[in-house]
Amino acid sequence: MQTVILLTKEGLKQAKSTYADQLLKKAPPYSLFQAKKNGVTITAYKSGKVLFQGQEPEREAVHFKQYESKKTVSSSKKESKPVLSTKTTSHSKKPRTKLPAGFADWGVIGSDEVGAGAYFGPLTTAAVYVPRDKVAELRKLGFADSKTLTDDKIKELAPYIIENLPYHIVNLTPDFYNQKQQSGQNVVAMKALSHNFTHNQVLAKLAPSDQPDAILVDQFVQGSSYYRYLDKNRQKKPTVPTYFITKGESEHVAVAAASVLARYVELQTMKELSQEAGMTLPIGAGKEADRKAAQLMNQGKDLSHFAKLHFANTKKAEALR
Repeated sequence: MQTVILLTKEGLKQAKSTYADQLLKKAPPYSLFQAKKNGVTITAYKSGKVLFQGQEPEREAVHFKQYESKKTVSSSKKESKPVLSTKTTSHSKKPRTKLPAGFADWGVIGSDEVGAGAYFGPLTTAAVYVPRDKVAELRKLGFADSKTLTDDKIKELAPYIIENLPYHIVNLTPDFYNQKQQSGQNVVAMKALSHNFTHNQVLAKLAPSDQPDAILVDQFVQGSSYYRYLDKNRQKKPTVPTYFITKGESEHVAVAAASVLARYVELQTMKELSQEAGMTLPIGAGKEADRKAAQLMNQGKDLSHFAKLHFANTKKAEALR
C-alpha cells in the first residue's frame, strides 16, 4: 500500500525533523531523504511530494495533514519510477470520491479533528449537525477550514455553533492520549473512535423528525480501515449514510463548522496548558516545541501532561537538557 501527499516547504522541514532518528543512510536518487518507521518507508522529494509505503501508510501520512500543499500531487519524470513500482495504492492515488448531486445543500453531520500533528496539546474531534435550512446562513457567516482562519475569527464563529446547532466534542488531552497510545491504541484508531462517538452523540440529541440526510467525515483513513477500528473496539455504527472525503470542508459547511469548533476547543485547552506550564506552548512539532519540552523537563514537570510523548520531539528535548 502507498499514500502520496504534497507538502509545503515548512511541511518538508517538519517531516525531516520528525524522522530524524529513523533516516536511512542511502536515499533514492533525487530524493531529499528516506526514513523507515513502524513498517512504513517514507521518501521525500524536493517537489514537496512525500511517498509513504508499507502497511497502512496513512497512519504516518496523517501526522502531516496540516502541512499539505493546496497544489495537486503530481510526479516528475525523475520521481515517477519509485512511485510506479508499487502495485497497490491507497485512497490518495485513487480518483477523488464523488458525493451525490446536491450534497452541499443536504442536512449533514460533519466531523473533523485537529491536533494530530501537534506535539503539545490535545487531539480534538468535533461533529456538528447543519440542517438544510441553516446551510446558507453558515456559508454567509464565513465558515471554512479552521486552518484558513485566524484565531480571532475562530473565536468569533465558534459561539454561533454552540448556541444554535447540535454538536459534540471529544477532547483527548495529553494525559489520556498518552495512556491510550501506550496501551497500543494508535492515533488513527483514536481518531476513528472519536469521530464515530461524536456522530452518535449528535444523533442522540436530534428528534426523530429531524434526522440528517448523511454524515460526512473529513477523511484521514480509508473507509474500510475506519470501520475495522470500530468493529475491533465494538463501537456502535450509525445507520445514517456515511461518506468519507478529503478536504471535506469544501464539500459541506458542516465539516467546516466542525473544524472551527474543534480548533476553538484546542485553543482553549492550549491556553490552559500554557498557564499550567508557566510558558506559552507552541502549536506544531518544530524546534520550538523541542526547546519548550526541554524546559519543562528541567523544571521537573510531567511532560506527559502537556505533550504527546511518542513524537520524536521527546527524544530531541531530552538531548537538549
